[in-house]
Amino acid sequence: MRRLLESVKPMFSKGGRFEKYHALYEMVDTFLYTPANSTFAAPHVRDAIDLKRLMSYVVIALIPCIVWSWFNTGYQANLVLQELSIIKDDWRAIVLHTLGIGFDPANILANAAHGFLYFFPIYLTTLIVGGFCEMVFTVIRKHEINEGFLVTSMLFALTLPPDMPLWMVALGISFGVVIGKEIFGGTGKNFLNPALVGRAFLYFAYPAEITGDLVWVAVDGYSGATPLGLGKLGGMQAITTAGYTWWNAFIGLIPGSLGETSTLACLLGAVFLIYTKVASWRIIAGVFLGMVGTTLLFNTLGSGTNPMMAMPWHWHLVLGGFAFGMVFMATDPVSAAMTTAGRWIFGILIGFMTVLIRVLNPAFPEGIMLAILFANIFAPLIDYVVIQTNIRRRLRRHG
Repeated sequence: MRRLLESVKPMFSKGGRFEKYHALYEMVDTFLYTPANSTFAAPHVRDAIDLKRLMSYVVIALIPCIVWSWFNTGYQANLVLQELSIIKDDWRAIVLHTLGIGFDPANILANAAHGFLYFFPIYLTTLIVGGFCEMVFTVIRKHEINEGFLVTSMLFALTLPPDMPLWMVALGISFGVVIGKEIFGGTGKNFLNPALVGRAFLYFAYPAEITGDLVWVAVDGYSGATPLGLGKLGGMQAITTAGYTWWNAFIGLIPGSLGETSTLACLLGAVFLIYTKVASWRIIAGVFLGMVGTTLLFNTLGSGTNPMMAMPWHWHLVLGGFAFGMVFMATDPVSAAMTTAGRWIFGILIGFMTVLIRVLNPAFPEGIMLAILFANIFAPLIDYVVIQTNIRRRLRRHG
């Protein structure tokens, strides 16, 4: 049909036999072969993966981290409740006792249900408050609500401690959506990752609620340092003395943020994202190589006063939110570098900055969040330098 329309087009053009029916021809051609919505300015669609499908793939990749957040959050809490013989009497305890589930850390269902009751209020608050902010801007700009916020809400919720006050959750996601994305024009125009912007805001505005030893296990008043926190104080000896093993850290059986503890779950998501070409394997590889190279450098230099300089690279990989940030945050296609060489540089910069912050800055046991935001700021400059370098190289070659 398309070939037939092309063959008779000259007859309906100016000077053709049926010139007076040119408008009718254009209408038929438009109806059959021209999409209702077309772009007139960059960016243009380059393949079959639209925004909805891309975001759906990220959500699927996050499922292992989400499910593990339920189990590990409940497991860590139930373990402490059993060890200290604490009896919970909050609304979660009422729900679990009503369902006949209880708080047995050896029971998978009890762990998952208990953890879910911490995850769900945080995610629901994120979804409602952040969705309202998105809706306000869609009304002002008169466009549809896009699927980008679904991923932002999940990423933001998974980076928070399990007992984060809900009003802080609402404040953080509002800051991330409005200041991190909407004031720059919305999805596709933000140069920073909105979820990390909201997380960074809470980190600096309310450090007592998102740092320290009291916030990582969902039991009121319980103090339990994360392995990174122990590493800052006593290095690898403090971590192993506390009973943490590399394998438990890899699986995710350690206290921490809701969805960042399991390196295995993050790597499963990475395989899916790379397979579907949603995430750039170059960025992931760059972050990993930057971390390994910087760690080996510090291991070689050594220090008698800084025990973190002796931490091996394979421990940096499984502690904190490194794997989560490497897979889901650094690969954000909007705020990351877009050139091939730029993605390598972008990733290596993140890995380098993460270890640098962890080792040399005693105030920040983590590092991946600030490293990614730092790299986001320089991503446009990295791409610009790469492009200009390529232009100069071609001019020399053909000049």
